[in-house]
Amino acid sequence: MTPLTQLPDGERLPELLTIGVSVTVPEPYAAQIQDARAANGDPQARSIPTHVTLLPPTDVPAEALPKIEEHLAAVAAAHRPFRMLLRGGGTFRPVSPVVYVRVEEGAQECRLLQADVRSGPLARELAFPYHPHVTVAHGLPEEALDQAYEQARGYRAAFRVPGFSLSRFDADEVWRPWRDYVFS
Repeated sequence: MTPLTQLPDGERLPELLTIGVSVTVPEPYAAQIQDARAANGDPQARSIPTHVTLLPPTDVPAEALPKIEEHLAAVAAAHRPFRMLLRGGGTFRPVSPVVYVRVEEGAQECRLLQADVRSGPLARELAFPYHPHVTVAHGLPEEALDQAYEQARGYRAAFRVPGFSLSRFDADEVWRPWRDYVFS
């Protein structure tokens, strides 16, 4: 396994990088949600893989990556696979211009998991209380958010969650999965 301090192509990382940790939504659901996000005019649709956030974007020094990797491996070892059911729509408006698909089953597992992820070397406060969800529209005009909400109301997907992923935010402003952590 390539150490996190080195990219797969051998290039070294910057001294400070932005990471995130999430549950990846599998295919075909990931593409369905990404396509809907793009159809609603969300410019971030193709630069953010479909996911449920466990650790929001967090700046870390590259030298902390070995401890972070060890921490995430320990978190994964302490959890078990679970079933996730995405169903129906929700919104954070008027506080935040976000429309999402609700995590109906698996939300409690996500809450426990994110608390463990967001400890040790990744301890940080959140700007808002944790609410597991899958974003389908963000920062769009009200009409587009209304349309996304109507589309999300009828959405349903069920799948098994075998683990979580560490991702990095690259200079081209695209989030890329970096390392997967499988539950025990």
